[in-house]
Amino acid sequence: MSQGTIVKVSGPLVIAEGMRDANMFDVVRVSKSRLIGEVIEMHGDNASIQVYEETAGLGPGEPVVSTGAPLSVELGPGLIENIFDGIQRPLETMRKMVGSNITRGIDVTSLDRKKKWKFEPVLKKGAKVSAGDVIGKVQETPVVEHRIMIPYGIEGTIEEIYSGSFNVEETIAKVKDSKGGITKIQMMQKWPVRVGRPYKEKLPPDSPLVTGQRIIDTLFPLAKGGVAAVPGPFGSGKTVVQHQLAKWADAEIVVYIGCGERGNEMTDVLREFPELKDPHTGESLMKRTVLIANTSDMPVAAREASIYTGMTIAEYFRDMGYSVALMADSTSRWAEALREMSGRLEEMPGEEGYPAYLSSRLAQFYERAGRVINLGSDSREGALTAIGAVSPPGGDLSEPVTQATLRIIKVFWGLDATLAYRRHFPAINWLLSYSLYSDRLDAWMNENVARDWASLRKDTMKILQEESELEEIVRLVGIDALSSADRLTLESAKSIREDYLHQNAFHDVDTYTSLGKQYKMLKLILDFYYKGKKAIESGVEIRKLFELPVRERIGRAKYTPEDQVESSFPEIETELSNQIDALISKEAD
Repeated sequence: MSQGTIVKVSGPLVIAEGMRDANMFDVVRVSKSRLIGEVIEMHGDNASIQVYEETAGLGPGEPVVSTGAPLSVELGPGLIENIFDGIQRPLETMRKMVGSNITRGIDVTSLDRKKKWKFEPVLKKGAKVSAGDVIGKVQETPVVEHRIMIPYGIEGTIEEIYSGSFNVEETIAKVKDSKGGITKIQMMQKWPVRVGRPYKEKLPPDSPLVTGQRIIDTLFPLAKGGVAAVPGPFGSGKTVVQHQLAKWADAEIVVYIGCGERGNEMTDVLREFPELKDPHTGESLMKRTVLIANTSDMPVAAREASIYTGMTIAEYFRDMGYSVALMADSTSRWAEALREMSGRLEEMPGEEGYPAYLSSRLAQFYERAGRVINLGSDSREGALTAIGAVSPPGGDLSEPVTQATLRIIKVFWGLDATLAYRRHFPAINWLLSYSLYSDRLDAWMNENVARDWASLRKDTMKILQEESELEEIVRLVGIDALSSADRLTLESAKSIREDYLHQNAFHDVDTYTSLGKQYKMLKLILDFYYKGKKAIESGVEIRKLFELPVRERIGRAKYTPEDQVESSFPEIETELSNQIDALISKEAD
């Protein structure tokens, strides 16, 4: 344990001398108030420390003590339903200790040491185990079975294994290694946040993370284990998109990181999630959620750590064999924390003052996502999907954080202020956005949803792109100058935009659409387009086509409850065919 003294304080940065025995990324306690900090740079025996608490009032000569251990998170039963700050201190526990305002130097354990959990072993005495093997389970919430795994670096034979109620520090098993040494196993293990948890093998992402958001699932799908970014200017709906994904994506565990965003946004999450019913289980959404709240008024250095804290917790649940969705809102605020610390360290600034290592830090974060075969003899498969919101100043997508993110991620959902002002939500611009998983996921969709899913998706994108080109002509010469076929394209594109891509997050039915319903809705709109083309070729007036009574039913199809889709949609399809056939036969007469 190394002890030094403060020589300089600059905001969240403290420089201490006499720290020769400390290591990079060691956690230190600063001053008599025992503020939590982390060593981020060493020069001889001088250590630069980023302090995760308010440093006002600190001065030279005060003591700094290294704990000799890196910044780590506690992993075990008690994570689900909890709300932590950026360095995994439970906010509810702190509120009970010191009230609503967090005070400096508060010493609190991340996991409750008193609470007892019912542990059921799944292995017996004499079983051979290695890192990642599941030795027992705890029913943490009605929907999450917490699997207790052998910590990394331990291998041997189970000497003793117990059943019953234990706290996270009590011994639940003893493992004897090849040299005869005994290791006691607890329900809790620790892991350094800046080190990715190991796995056996990384798998290609080839199945979709179904979100129930039509523009995402149909046009810009995200694979399980994939990475996505949601950049957009202020007020374009980034947070609502993140909330919708957290609520509806078919992930078994959700880790939501509020990194540097406004406090009222996190308050909305805290109020909404306990009241929301999980569509998969019928329980409260909080029963499978971990929240990390590091809002804009909390210390800037802790913002930098919060991303890694959330990622490590997400990896832990991935290791159990779960599909985990991680939402980071927003990585721009995290990058701003990096920029502030870099400036105080007097490093050479890169573009717009961000440090030169911004891209590599972003890559280190996103690279920890993936679909993997986990450690352990049963070869469990787990997936960790990372979705990061980006908040470019003024909506400028050419700024460094957005550009660095675009080089790493595979799915880009570009939010557009113009669409948001038109009240078109989600305000994802279909001409800017892309998904590099589309081709891979088309095969899955064709097999599991409908054989012509991929061709419908391609035709939809083609119509939307043609609409963009035709709008230029309409502005110059007016809509009457267009041919009937072009006017049909414009009308079909309008129907795709208003009746399909526009989705109301606050409507009980429209907030979520299953893949089956998405396919049937899109097929109705494109049937109107395909059959309309045939009608125009047969000489039917375009005006009559647009005035068909069935078009009202197509527009309202999105509000059809899931249990009525099978009966209602074939009716609309038949009605559409009959009405267009009637127009064609009338024209022929």
